[in-house]
Amino acid sequence: MPLISIDIRVLRSFVSVVKTGSVTETARQLGRTQPAISFQIQKLEEITNRTLFRQEGRKQVLTDEGDMVLTYAKSILRLHDELLSRLASPDIEGHVVLGTPDLYAAFVLPAILNRFRKAFPRVQVELRCALSTPLVGMVRRGDVDLALVTRMEGFAGGKVVGQEQLIWITGNDSDAHRTSPVPLALLPPGNIYREHAIEGLERMGRTWRIACVSESVAGLQAAVFSGMAVTVLGRSTLLPGMREIGVSDYFPPLPAVDLLLYRAAGRNLAAIDALHNYLENYLSPTAPRLVMEDDDSAGSPVVKVAAE
Repeated sequence: MPLISIDIRVLRSFVSVVKTGSVTETARQLGRTQPAISFQIQKLEEITNRTLFRQEGRKQVLTDEGDMVLTYAKSILRLHDELLSRLASPDIEGHVVLGTPDLYAAFVLPAILNRFRKAFPRVQVELRCALSTPLVGMVRRGDVDLALVTRMEGFAGGKVVGQEQLIWITGNDSDAHRTSPVPLALLPPGNIYREHAIEGLERMGRTWRIACVSESVAGLQAAVFSGMAVTVLGRSTLLPGMREIGVSDYFPPLPAVDLLLYRAAGRNLAAIDALHNYLENYLSPTAPRLVMEDDDSAGSPVVKVAAE
């Protein structure tokens, strides 16, 4: 097969068309004409020798081959943009305050922040942990530069950058899930994790009681490890000594919750741009999953992309 190459601008147009669902909107966003974008999509199909879209009624949807190309295109664009950012990183410095609940600080962000620190060694990130609702107020007051939070009812603004699948969790040797009323370890009132847990049980007609209330994920985990309660958290928090329970144990299915990224108004600093873009790229559901592993040769943590 002869060697072929694909213009990065063609891939960017393709990803944008899929994201917006519109050639017209892509042309507007990229500052091109509609015929130019249509030509790029046609050119991509010719280069790949694949049909990337099929017509369903009045909509165009991705074919299986188109879905495969989209996956690779996103990865290529992410690495391309990261390379350019990294080449510019020696010139980027500053101090960024990132607010987030301790759940995300402990289970979602470590590998991303480790990679960011290596790419932007002159940017200092200050992590400030609090619950989602007060954090939204903090970013609006300018007390933090960026805030990664869980979407709650009534939240306005922010950009959806990822999702966390909620699950029921109990201890490996616990029978708390079999007792009635069900003992629950939950975040304080007003938190969507708590609301989904209670609404789900009441919908099934199961009785419940509060066994533990904690603003910290560590308190909820302690209640689970001790066998005294069941909790609802994101799947990323599942640790050895815990297990997921569900429909087979007469617990209702739970939804995924959106992760919102907020930015304080008027903070146009390159360091904030860099961290904002990093979080947006690596929290995306299509992003490669980063994990922290021990580097045996150096005795220090390193970041690797996990195999899917």
